[in-house]
Amino acid sequence: MKKGALSAVFHSDPEIMGGTPVFTGTRVPVQNLVDYLEGGETIDDFLAGFPTVKREQVIAFIEAAKETLLAPA
Repeated sequence: MKKGALSAVFHSDPEIMGGTPVFTGTRVPVQNLVDYLEGGETIDDFLAGFPTVKREQVIAFIEAAKETLLAPA
């Protein structure tokens, strides 16, 4: 996923939540998704708790993380 496309998924702005990365169009920190998944919750659980986040954003965030982790050094 191209860096420009990621701005539709999440962004960081000092004026929003002190610069904490949030899902675009929301005040929901991406860390909340990570915490849910680490705690054994599902994506559906997360989306139920944060209805302003779109499923497409969650999937794109996970795909971007995967691409970053699996990229050749």
